[in-house]
Amino acid sequence: MTGMDARDTELKKDINASLQARRELGEEYESALVDSFMEKVDQRIDGAVERRLRRQLAEQQMVVARGSRSPKPTDSWGERFGFGIVSLVLAIPLSAIGGAVAHLPGLLVAWAGIVGVNAFQAVRGNPDLFRGRRRHHRPSQDSDWED
Repeated sequence: MTGMDARDTELKKDINASLQARRELGEEYESALVDSFMEKVDQRIDGAVERRLRRQLAEQQMVVARGSRSPKPTDSWGERFGFGIVSLVLAIPLSAIGGAVAHLPGLLVAWAGIVGVNAFQAVRGNPDLFRGRRRHHRPSQDSDWED
C-alpha cells in the first residue's frame, strides 16, 4: 500500500467510526462528531500542505545550490501572455501619438520602445534566449560518413 492509500484507508475508518458513534449516541452529538471529523480532515490537509511546501523549498534550495537561476513563481506562461497582451493594447495609443506628433520617425521610435520592452521581458524570463549556439555538432571519428 502506498502512503496515500494508507491515509485514505485511515480517513475511511474515521468517517465510519463517526457514523457509528452518531448512530449509537443520537442526533444530540451529531454536531460534535462532525466537528471532530472536520478537525481530523483539517489536520490532514495542513500536513499535506506542509509536506508540499517543504518539498518545494528543498527543490528551490537545490536549484540555488547548483548555481542555477532560482525559479520564480511569476515566471509563468500567464504572466508572459498577459504582458504581451498589455504590450499590444498599449501599442495602439503609442503608435497613434508617435505618428501624429512626429509622423514616421515618431512611429518608429514608439515601436522601437515596444519591441525593446518586450525583448527585455523575454530575456528576463529566459537569459539564454538571444545567445548564439556555441556547440556545433561534429561527427565523431568513428562516423560512417568517412571513407
